Amino acid sequence: MTSSTRPMFRAFVWAGGLIVVVAALITAWIVVPIVTSSPAGSSGQQLELEGYPASVSATGDDGRTRTLEAVFESGEERDFSALVAGDRLIVSGSGFDPSKGIYVAVCKVPDSVGGKPGPCLGGVPSTEEDGDSTAGAVEYAASNWVNDDWAWRLFGARSFDDRGAGSFTAYIEIPASADENVDCTQVRCGLFTRNDHTALEDRVQDLYLPVSFAK
Repeated sequence: MTSSTRPMFRAFVWAGGLIVVVAALITAWIVVPIVTSSPAGSSGQQLELEGYPASVSATGDDGRTRTLEAVFESGEERDFSALVAGDRLIVSGSGFDPSKGIYVAVCKVPDSVGGKPGPCLGGVPSTEEDGDSTAGAVEYAASNWVNDDWAWRLFGARSFDDRGAGSFTAYIEIPASADENVDCTQVRCGLFTRNDHTALEDRVQDLYLPVSFAK
């Protein structure tokens, strides 16, 4: 190696080392909250609900009172007892813990209190990198992902509307009533919020509105 190439070689070594350090920090930023997460208990919502309410509230074991509600984008005044594929719902919530991400989707109601909702129609949102979602963007999908962490927003998560209020807005386009994982004409289903993959076993943010599909 000549004296003229040594500075360039050192620069490449330093650049490579810096990239490794940054990658390690980002990995730690993502992984540490997952491995250190511990369940905070129940959301406080009962599984047996009467009718098809458009709004529910419950106080969880963490002391937070959460509210979940939904309306038809079209403004139709009908309940959620006869949904059809293509219906669009504007879903909003408040009182949620913005330090934990949530999924919003139509899922099978668990068989018992403390069970995890699911499977869910359309699966869960992809975590493949696709760029930061624009705050406030209206993007309808079978499921929405809300997470305020900048690293997860690079993978398509929506941000909370107001961290202090724990509020969010999700835009759900109702998929077909059945897929390879679940058939909502054969089992009870609901429009659920639940913690995302960073706290999968934590049930404290599980709220739901009962739904059924048109025959």
